[in-house]
Amino acid sequence: MNKYQPHIYILCEDDANRQIVNGFVLDPSLNVRVIQVLPLARGWEKVRDDFADTHIKTMSQYAHRHMVLVVDFDGVNNRLEQIKQVIPPILEDRVFVLGVLKEPEDLPSKLGTLEQIGQNLAKDCRENTNITWGHELLKHNAEELKRMTPILKPILFP
Repeated sequence: MNKYQPHIYILCEDDANRQIVNGFVLDPSLNVRVIQVLPLARGWEKVRDDFADTHIKTMSQYAHRHMVLVVDFDGVNNRLEQIKQVIPPILEDRVFVLGVLKEPEDLPSKLGTLEQIGQNLAKDCRENTNITWGHELLKHNAEELKRMTPILKPILFP
């Protein structure tokens, strides 16, 4: 990955979220050369703290870096705000927070495996649909998706 060209780092809370992200990355239309999945943080607070302690500085160095923080919302209404507190205003257009309303394991099996769910989320992004993103446990991401789609879609799906 060229750090001086638009690229995306993804920081996941846990393995279940990583499986969803891995499915997303499997989309055949996705430009895999612009995306890097970072080692697991092991907890939403660690995602927040790792971003604050490590990635704010490097994002300042690399103006084309974007980050997606993938966490469990654990049914907590202000989880997004708890994470966004550490995002400096200068970076808010390059950092996005997504996740399942409770836990990824709560997604119904009729949606498929976590990896298949990730593939369907990528398909929704690519095709401008809301089939999987509109699920009860994912629809709370709508505002973040509205913010990130015009920025990240051209990078991911050129």
